[in-house]
Amino acid sequence: MKNLKFKVISNYLRPYKKEFLFGAFALLLVNILSVLIPLEVKNIIDQLQNGFSTDFVISKSLWLILLATSMGLIRLFSRQIVFGIGRKVEVNLRQKLFDHLLIQDPEWIQKKGSGDIISRATSDVENIRRLLGFTILSLCNIVLAYSFTIPSMFSINKTLTISALMIFPFILGIVSLFGGRMVKQRKAQQESLSKLSDLIQEDLSGISAIKIYAQENAEKKEFNIHNEAYRNSAIKLARTASTLFPLLQGISSISLLILLSLGTFQISNGFISIGGLVALILYVERLVFPTALLGFTLNTFQLGQVSLDRVEEILQNKPNIVDSANSNFLKEKVKGLLEAKDLTIKYPGSKFNSLNNLNFKINPGELIAIVGPVGCGKTTLAKSLGRTIEIPDGQLFLDKIDIKKIKLEELRKNISIVPQEAFLFTSTISENLRFGEPKASKSLVKQSATKAGLIDDINNFPKKFKTVVGERGITLSGGQRQRTALGRALLVNSPVVILDDALASVDNKTAARIIDEMREKSDNTILMISHQLSVAATCDRVLVMDKGEIVQEGNHKDLVKKRGLYKQLWEREIATNIVKS
Repeated sequence: MKNLKFKVISNYLRPYKKEFLFGAFALLLVNILSVLIPLEVKNIIDQLQNGFSTDFVISKSLWLILLATSMGLIRLFSRQIVFGIGRKVEVNLRQKLFDHLLIQDPEWIQKKGSGDIISRATSDVENIRRLLGFTILSLCNIVLAYSFTIPSMFSINKTLTISALMIFPFILGIVSLFGGRMVKQRKAQQESLSKLSDLIQEDLSGISAIKIYAQENAEKKEFNIHNEAYRNSAIKLARTASTLFPLLQGISSISLLILLSLGTFQISNGFISIGGLVALILYVERLVFPTALLGFTLNTFQLGQVSLDRVEEILQNKPNIVDSANSNFLKEKVKGLLEAKDLTIKYPGSKFNSLNNLNFKINPGELIAIVGPVGCGKTTLAKSLGRTIEIPDGQLFLDKIDIKKIKLEELRKNISIVPQEAFLFTSTISENLRFGEPKASKSLVKQSATKAGLIDDINNFPKKFKTVVGERGITLSGGQRQRTALGRALLVNSPVVILDDALASVDNKTAARIIDEMREKSDNTILMISHQLSVAATCDRVLVMDKGEIVQEGNHKDLVKKRGLYKQLWEREIATNIVKS
């Protein structure tokens, strides 16, 4: 797993290899200068023991200022490069993650939870940026600091160096002891944050239902539970971190005390000069900061690893519905001939087939109604035609071509599906209508709104087509939302249009007028899945489904004369209308 993480990290950094090498080289120069400065201080102090010279002090002071300034500028340069790499990785990774999410199956997105996904695409990506910026810079600096400083200390006095560094193995032990605990606590905190984000996202989307059923207090309690869980996980992590960092700093400072106490003895016995002791003190102080920072670096590194796992989990997920190896773009314009040959669909975990050996043929330009009781497989059929669910090979055809052999992009351009639950974006009516064709002219937008029976409503709005519909179209009625979604599909002008109960919120009279408008002004093949049999009565043919099968087929006049499911549904609708009237 660790090798995999380092491989993933190297893959993220590979496009910025040159920049990273420049940053590493700059960091190398910084460490060389940071070792050189204490040696210069040592030489200056030792030379001053032989006599004070103003010119010597001024010249050496200017030399030290030049070295310190150069080190500071080069350090700034190295940080800008490495931190810049982290920022670039963050932007590119977030774009990659978003692009990857767009190809995922809708069911997987819904099951995963939008709040959790948003958390991974924001806070987790930011943690990875810190991992590839600050953490790498800090770790490289720690390695270089030890690599250059310790040999320099040994060159001055081995005994004092060993005595001062004896305490440092305890630091590594403490880091190892706290490390595993911090990883678990950080992961728990991230999971708590995801659950909190999920709840906020869900409640904001379902705010109307919360108010209708007066469940504000219940949601407050649930939020409080998740909020406290997040607080507790954050406090646990903070306690561990607040214990670790001061402990590391305190232990690191002990080496300085050891150096001071033993150094005076070494000076009195002539084993080291005053300049040498000062240089050793400067070197130990130089090691104290990166050693104390090791805990914070470790925390950031572990946090980045947890976030790396969470983001990679998303990126490694492969959608089930993809273009097959032998899929192609269509060579001819689609006419709209639809055929099913023994179409059988079974959802994972289900005991029964949703569609069971379904057979039908729908000719180009036909208006077909598909009716049946709830759960008979109508929506599954609609999803099959648009390949939003997986289907077997050789069972569903468009213009006699297996739709599994048609590129998904091409298939969905030629088959428009309007679902019952119309999703609208938080923008204007015009922009929602143009969603499938962003560059459509105003006349085409108006024409599609007219076909969908929406034009009168739009003309009554103060801002007409520029009316903002709000989140998920909340400012519109159910019927207006459905007709906006229908207008969006009609604007694309696909050869095949599937209305999956897309007029359920529209009265029968308006629905019939919309169907007539669609038939008069286009030659599309239209499949209307509906519970409104009065609208189905105007269709060329009716396919009656029950338990995943087509049990009756024909026009309305013939079906109402025969004993069977359609007649039962028709009589039930008439009785319901009489009761309502």
